[in-house]
Amino acid sequence: MINVEVAFAGVKVQKILTLQVEQGCTVYEAVVASNIVAVFPEIEVETIPMGIFGKAIRKPREEILREGDRVELYRPLVADPKEIRARRAAKMLQSEAQTGKS
Repeated sequence: MINVEVAFAGVKVQKILTLQVEQGCTVYEAVVASNIVAVFPEIEVETIPMGIFGKAIRKPREEILREGDRVELYRPLVADPKEIRARRAAKMLQSEAQTGKS
């Protein structure tokens, strides 16, 4: 048996569940075994993006976990970070133009 964690950050609540799984357990199997959907019913285990310590996993049903790994479940972004930066830059340019700076 190995110790792993399954983590999810909801809009208002974050949760890290610690569990023991059998050696050779996959990312997907650990998520199912953690029963994190009991805490966050909005999670769709079949489609939610998953990763280990911030590194996205393309095939969670094939990725084998190691002792101490933290599986992370990623919810969709509220806004595209590139779009936010572009809006912020445009707002700064507009502000500078209004105050006469260049």
